[in-house]
Amino acid sequence: MQITGLTLADSDDAAALWHSAGLTRPWNSPEGDFRRALDGETSTVLGGFDDGCLIGTVMVGHDGHRGWVYYLAVEENRRGQGIGVQLMAAAEDWLRDQGAVKIQLMVRTGNEAVIGFYDRLGYEDAAVTVRAKWLV
Repeated sequence: MQITGLTLADSDDAAALWHSAGLTRPWNSPEGDFRRALDGETSTVLGGFDDGCLIGTVMVGHDGHRGWVYYLAVEENRRGQGIGVQLMAAAEDWLRDQGAVKIQLMVRTGNEAVIGFYDRLGYEDAAVTVRAKWLV
């Protein structure tokens, strides 16, 4: 697998992967999220390719201190092969290169399999509650 930064030309493939992985919600445009990540100076979307096909993604960004990870997704038939681990390593490297000193992510309540995945990578419960408010 080759991991590289995605471009706007990859937007549809990334959004399709996110839909199939169950990461999208009807009120949130994954294509809009993709565009905003690429437009930002402190964010990007990394993609894993095998034989020219997008098989995994991870969106990364930072605020100068904390790095954040979103949209970690792997094609269903490729899960369990270490692709998610490789994408997370690439995300951590990207954030480290950007000067981030900490990485954070959110997992939807009840998604125990994903929490177990991150536990195995050394991520811990930060004992915080996330609050949200729509601005648009």
